Amino acid sequence: MTVRVLVVDDSGFFRRRVVEILSSDSGIEVVGTASNGQEAIDQNLVLKPDVITMDIEMPVLDGITATRRIMEKRPTPIIMFSSLTTDGAKATLDALDAGAVDFLPKRFEEISNDQIEVKRLLCERVRSLAHRPVQQRAATSAAPAKSTPAVVKSRETGLPQRTAAIAIPKGDIRLVAIGTSTGGPVALQEVLTKLPKNFPTPVLLIQHMPGSFTPAFAQRLNGLCAIGVKEAQDGDVLHPGQAYLAPGGRQMLLEKRGNDTILKIADAPTPQTYKPSVDITFASIAKHFPRQTLAVVMTGMGADGRDGARLLKQGGSRVWTQDESSCVVYGMPAAVKEAGLSERELSLKDIGPALAQLG
Repeated sequence: MTVRVLVVDDSGFFRRRVVEILSSDSGIEVVGTASNGQEAIDQNLVLKPDVITMDIEMPVLDGITATRRIMEKRPTPIIMFSSLTTDGAKATLDALDAGAVDFLPKRFEEISNDQIEVKRLLCERVRSLAHRPVQQRAATSAAPAKSTPAVVKSRETGLPQRTAAIAIPKGDIRLVAIGTSTGGPVALQEVLTKLPKNFPTPVLLIQHMPGSFTPAFAQRLNGLCAIGVKEAQDGDVLHPGQAYLAPGGRQMLLEKRGNDTILKIADAPTPQTYKPSVDITFASIAKHFPRQTLAVVMTGMGADGRDGARLLKQGGSRVWTQDESSCVVYGMPAAVKEAGLSERELSLKDIGPALAQLG
């Protein structure tokens, strides 16, 4: 089935370049272009594309506002083109809150110096997001800092109510690790805001994201969640109730120092497709926390996390995956499930409450 795409950017040169790249794929048809956010809203209603590529800074109406209105009128998967700067990171995270499902650097050389690889990645992203259900998301940037997540209570007893039909792992779970990629920023926000302040274990977060984005993302999560969230730094000692986000462009490993477990942030000795890599962090966890880890693999393209999950399972740890219907892209969780490594599939809305029961 041909994927129909609307390309939105105020730069005529950039529009033409994106159209040229997408049109080189026989499975993709560019059905229209727009030079500002208002045109994008109007064209979306008329042309009914499967995917929209969207710039952030545009005249008449910016890309973030346009994304929010598109999600209100005719929800459509949107890929944002972003600058890899601190301001670009904040704007891109706002766009994801507004309903965009993915982002790519606007300077293609920041993706790869290989033009063939750039074309492959952009076309692959567009195809993977087509025909996926999307819905409006309320912006959360104005949420009160460090608020305690609401607890669902039973109508009959008034007592906290457990998530139905989700068994909590028994035994000594001393670490939770979550791996995500495409769709991950919003999914992580959904999960982590459900964890209580006194969550009993450290949480390691491995999200495929540029190094210029992870500080802003960690700061945003820290302001929204009851647990603490920080970008991981070399030498950080793991503490319960604290989440550590792997820095973009590097790898997050564990090592023992006396009675403490500390984080080692370093470049991988061999070339890796993903930096950070879920596989690399999971493999390190398997060495130091056998039988004591609960790993969750959520929405994302590719198979990163599958090999690491296998090592965790071999060591006696637990592995959960996000279900297909709630994923933006059912790639990473599918790879883990198809390898027979997932003991439980959960909808995105159920993962956070299930983890919260660990306490």
